[in-house]
Amino acid sequence: MRVFTAAEVAEHNQSKYQGVLVAARYARELNILPMEVRPLADQKKLSTRALEAITSGQVEYRLVRRRRPEAE
Repeated sequence: MRVFTAAEVAEHNQSKYQGVLVAARYARELNILPMEVRPLADQKKLSTRALEAITSGQVEYRLVRRRRPEAE
């Protein structure tokens, strides 16, 4: 198991918290893919794969503001 420091996560993100949230979202997306097409076909956990991708800068993302429902 690899340990990721807060500094590693924050290096390619605006903050360590944002980096962890993006990694969690990316891990959920990896989980949806069929086993045959998942990147990094070795037996690493999806959360480890996602954090590796985030800390290496392989994942590009943008923040989208959430739309709030208008009050009636």
